[in-house]
Amino acid sequence: MNTRLLNSFAGLLTTLLLTSVSSLQAQPVDGKPQTGLPKITLSAGGQTITANVAATDETRQKGLMFRTKMAKNESMLFVFTQLGYHAMWMRNTPLNLSVAYMDDQGKILSIHEMEAFNETSHQAAGPARYALEMNAMWFSQHKVKVGDRIGGLEKAPKPK
Repeated sequence: MNTRLLNSFAGLLTTLLLTSVSSLQAQPVDGKPQTGLPKITLSAGGQTITANVAATDETRQKGLMFRTKMAKNESMLFVFTQLGYHAMWMRNTPLNLSVAYMDDQGKILSIHEMEAFNETSHQAAGPARYALEMNAMWFSQHKVKVGDRIGGLEKAPKPK
C-alpha cells in the first residue's frame, strides 16, 4: 500500500515538474519577421539611421528573428524597462549583426559582432537602457566606438 502511494506521488511530482519546465520555455515564434514597429531617426558616425523600435517584451523577444536583409542604415533599437546588463543572442536570426549597448544618455558602453544563428550571449559592459542592432561591422565601418553617443534616443517610445 505504501509503495503504491509513493509511486502515485512520484508520478504526480514528475508531471507537475514537466508542466512547470515546459511553461518556462520561450513562447513559440511564427517564423516570420516583425513588421509594423514604430520607427524613429537616430544618428551616429555622421550617418542617419532608421530604427525599428522594440519597446515591449514581445517585440524585444522576437527582435530581428527571421529577417533576411536590412538596408544599409536600417536598425532595430531595443528599449528596456530597466537599466541592466542586458544580453543578445542570434537565435533564428539569419543576418550577421553588430550590437551597441547604450546608457540612458545614449553613451555607447560596448559593441559586439554577432554571427547569424549563434546562440552565444553578448552582454552589455555596463547598465544599459538601449541596444542598437545594425548590419555586421556597421559601427567599425563608420568609426563609431565605445564612449560615443547615439543621437535621437529621446524620440524612442517608452518601454512597456
